[in-house]
Amino acid sequence: MKIRIFLLFLFVTGFTYSQQTVGFQSISSGVSEGYTLFSPSSYTTTYLIDNCGREINHWASSYRPGQSAYLKENGNLVRTGNIGGIYFIGGGRGGIIEEYDWAGNLIWSFQHYNSQYSMHHDIEILPNGNILAIAWEKISTNDVIALGRDPSSLNSNFWSEKIIEIEPTYPQGGNIIWEWHASDHLIQDFDSTKLNFGNISDHPELLNINYFDTLLGKTDWLHFNSIRYNDSLDQILVSSRFLSEVYILDHSTTSAEAAGHSGGIYGKGGDILYRWGNPAAYNRGTYSDQILFQQHSAQWVPYNYPNENAIMVFNNGYRRPGTDYSAGELFIPTVNSNGFYTISDPLPYGPDSCIWSYTDTVTNFLYANIASGIQALPNGNFLISDGPAGRIFEVDNNRNVVWDYISPVTITGPVAQGTSIAGNVIFRADKYLPDFPGFAGHQLIPGDPVELSPLPYICEPTLSLFDNNKSYYNAFPNPAADLINIPYNNSNPPILLCIYDFSGRIIAAKNLTKSENPIKLDVSGFDPGLYYYIITLKYETNSGTFAVKEN
Repeated sequence: MKIRIFLLFLFVTGFTYSQQTVGFQSISSGVSEGYTLFSPSSYTTTYLIDNCGREINHWASSYRPGQSAYLKENGNLVRTGNIGGIYFIGGGRGGIIEEYDWAGNLIWSFQHYNSQYSMHHDIEILPNGNILAIAWEKISTNDVIALGRDPSSLNSNFWSEKIIEIEPTYPQGGNIIWEWHASDHLIQDFDSTKLNFGNISDHPELLNINYFDTLLGKTDWLHFNSIRYNDSLDQILVSSRFLSEVYILDHSTTSAEAAGHSGGIYGKGGDILYRWGNPAAYNRGTYSDQILFQQHSAQWVPYNYPNENAIMVFNNGYRRPGTDYSAGELFIPTVNSNGFYTISDPLPYGPDSCIWSYTDTVTNFLYANIASGIQALPNGNFLISDGPAGRIFEVDNNRNVVWDYISPVTITGPVAQGTSIAGNVIFRADKYLPDFPGFAGHQLIPGDPVELSPLPYICEPTLSLFDNNKSYYNAFPNPAADLINIPYNNSNPPILLCIYDFSGRIIAAKNLTKSENPIKLDVSGFDPGLYYYIITLKYETNSGTFAVKEN
C-alpha cells in the first residue's frame, strides 16, 4: 500500500504541532502517483509539484494566466495569458497563448485580442499540435437586434462566443484554420419578422438568444469557461457558465459547414449535438429541472479510465435552490447504438441525474462560486480544485480525501509557511502521471516547497506504511491514555521520532538527543484514535502503530 508522506517538523527537544496553513496538508493510501500543475490566478508563474508539495519545475511569464495552463507531450508548457486591455473586461479574460520549453524559455506566442474579440479562460491542445481556443466576440447593438434579441434586455455591449482552431507558426503567430460562431446557431420567439423566429422547444439544437442570466448575462451572454476535445468522436465539449449548460459540437465540419445546419460526420453542421444541465434554456423544463449551476471544467473521462466517455463537471452551485454548495459530478449522455445523442419530444436531453457526485461534509464545506475544476485519474480517483480557496485535493471513488494541498501563492508571489492565506485563487489544477511522455528525458528532482520559509522536512516519497518486508515494534501499553513506550531494534541511538494520524498528517515530532530505549512518549494531549510512528535511526527506520484512549 504505497503512499507519500511529507514529514514536517521543528528540530526542538519535545513535541511540536504542525501549523501547515499552506502547501501540503495531508496524504493517505490510495493517492495517485504523479505531479500536479497549477497556475495561480493572480501571479505570473506556473508550478509543477510532487505529492509532497515540493517544486519539480516552474515557468515564469510576463502575464497572469488567462486562465489555463497545460503540459504538452514533449514537456513544453502551453499557457494562456491575461494581456489586460480595455475592450473585454471580465472574469477569465486572456488574449494571448504562450509556449515555454522545460527550461522556461519562451518559444512561441499567439495573440487574439482587439476591440472585436478576445480569447479567454481555456484552450485545448489537439493531437496534431493545433490549439482550440474560446473567444468572446463583440456584436453590435443593431446586429444583435437583427438576430432577434429583445432590445430591452441589452446593455451597451453584447458579447457572444466563438471557437477557433489555431495552427501555430513558430516562433510567433498562427493560422486560424477552423472556426465556429454561436451567433450562427440561434432561435428566438420574440420577433416574428426575423428568419430565426420559431418554437424554442422544437429546436434544442439551437440557442435561444433571449434566454440569459438576468444578473450576469446581459453583456457576456454565454460565458464559455472550458473546452475539451474527444479525438475518437471528433467532438468538442464546451461549458457555458451563464446558461448553466454544457454543449457538444461536431469538429469534423469545415468552417463553412460549422456556420450552417448540415454537414460533418453527424450531419448537423455547427448545430448543438447534445446539451445538458438546464432544460429551461430550450423550453423543455423549468427551474426545478435544472441540475447545473454555473459550472466549470466540463470534460470527458478519458478512454480506458473507469466510466470512460462519461462527462464530468465541477458544479459550482451558485444560486442553487436552498443552500449554495459545490459538487464534482459525473453523468453519461444518452446515445443510441449508432453513437448519436438521443432526445424524445417533449423531454429534455437525458440523463435526469448523475451517476456519481462528490461534495464535502458539513464540517468541511465545499462551496466555490467561481473557477474550480475536476479531473478523472486512471485509478478511479478524481482531482478536485476549489478555485477561490486555492485548494487542490484528490478523492477516491468512495469520496475519501487522499491528498490535500493549498496554494501558497498570492498576487505578490509565494507567502511564508504559517501565513493566514487569502487571495490565493487558482483556476484549476491537473495531475500528470509519472509515465507522462512529457517527462521523458527530464530529471524530476524535487526542490523546496513552493511556500517561503518552509518548516524543515524529510520526504520519503515511496514510503510504504504497511509493507510486508518492514519490521514493526509493539508500543506498550497499547492503547494508552497518558504515557506510551516505543521500543526500537538498533544499537545506534535514534535521531528523530515522528507521529502521524492515519490521513498522513504529521501530529508531532521530537528530535532525540540521547539514547533511550524504549522512548517514552506523553500522549495525554492526543485525541483518541489510531496513530502511526516512524523512528529514524542512523541506517534504518523503525515504525509501528499505537492507539490512544480516553483518560
